[in-house]
Amino acid sequence: MGKKTAYKKMRLGKKLKQNRRMPVLAVVRTHRRVQGNIFQRDWRRRKLKLE
Repeated sequence: MGKKTAYKKMRLGKKLKQNRRMPVLAVVRTHRRVQGNIFQRDWRRRKLKLE
């Protein structure tokens, strides 16, 4: 395993935060207009695009 740079760690952290599931309250309050998190991904199929 190679060493991660500080920049890459920061990007990974950002992507992890974006990947969090949508709060149920937000879905309920918007009457499901907001269905889900657009940043969520299937870790098996969709690869992470890091610069």
